[in-house]
Amino acid sequence: MTPPTPSAAPAPAPTTKRTIWILAGEASGDVLGARLMGELARRDPGLRFVGVGGARMEAAGLQSEFPMRDLAVMGLVEVLPRLRFLSRRLAQAVAHIHAVRPDLIITIDSPGFALRLLRRVAALSVPRVHYVAPQVWAWREHRVRRFPGLWERMLCLLPFEPAFFARHGVEGRFVGHPVVQSGADTGNGAAFRARHGIAPDAPVLVLMPGSRRSEAPRLLPVFGEVLRLLRSRCRGIVPVVPVAPVIADTIRRGVANWPVQPIIVTDLQDKHDAFAAAGAALTKSGTSTLELALAGVPMAVTYRVNPMTAAIARRLIRVPYVAMVNLLAGHRLVPELLQERCRADLLAETIVRLLTDGHSARMQRAGFRDIIATLHGPQGDPTAAAADEILDLLQVEASVAPPQ
Repeated sequence: MTPPTPSAAPAPAPTTKRTIWILAGEASGDVLGARLMGELARRDPGLRFVGVGGARMEAAGLQSEFPMRDLAVMGLVEVLPRLRFLSRRLAQAVAHIHAVRPDLIITIDSPGFALRLLRRVAALSVPRVHYVAPQVWAWREHRVRRFPGLWERMLCLLPFEPAFFARHGVEGRFVGHPVVQSGADTGNGAAFRARHGIAPDAPVLVLMPGSRRSEAPRLLPVFGEVLRLLRSRCRGIVPVVPVAPVIADTIRRGVANWPVQPIIVTDLQDKHDAFAAAGAALTKSGTSTLELALAGVPMAVTYRVNPMTAAIARRLIRVPYVAMVNLLAGHRLVPELLQERCRADLLAETIVRLLTDGHSARMQRAGFRDIIATLHGPQGDPTAAAADEILDLLQVEASVAPPQ
């Protein structure tokens, strides 16, 4: 699939230098934030960005108040030991906003931190945008009652979200999912094989254990055992582990004892080339499933968290599937092997089937095409649509602001 053509609208000449305070708390948010910052800066070169983000947002011009990796924690139980530290970071972010007095605040995903931040700065009367709607449609739906007053605009990535929030009296605006702009479908598999010395007929398996330090260590030992089982059934198999640079060292330590040493990929284009070379993927749930779907890589989804977190989550989850591709398809398009079923023998059997059963792979790819078609926003360019909403809000706020 060819990525949508970027918006050709000319960049307006800024009348004043304005400051946007922007927050991302994990790797996927860093990608969204960097892309959004680039589009906003193209439209208005006078914008200044401060806040919290990762390497990609910093490369786009962000002055980060503290390292984004401090916020990348997943799980109900896993977060408990870090509550005091996270509370200090929250207070630091709030103090920074008070000191900067920005013209607009943007929070991206990470609802556990972001929504508390938005509530704490409400008294400043600075317009707020939350980008990536909280997934309360999946679990803890009652939390939607706390949303009124947290933001001026909420930007949704999934087509069904505005209708869900409307039923609760909360407005959401669908802008499309930026995964369609990611370039995940533009990789060159032959180039990847040549670059890494992989034979043309060697099976390539992409393994995606997650971008958080709290999730990857739970999956890496299982993935290593999967490779041990696959060695005899898929001769010459080449594992590839795409990771965010921020946790690359954690991953290298975690794979040191694997029976087959993987190719660890941190470069974005190398990652997309790996997708093009891959015959199958084993991934944690999340945005990675949409990236793989865009690239047409047959996959199985797995996940493992603290047993107590899993027990609590089972009581709260209200959707039939965990994988985003299955939720959007409305049926179990890809296998889900979660928690107790996150076992090396089951995962290995599933991967063998994906690598050898052409029918299974074709069925997945056909479903992926249908899913991706639903993720384009009203303009076809999700980032441009998000930038439109933000600049429109800035203009509205400027028109009603009292004279200085």
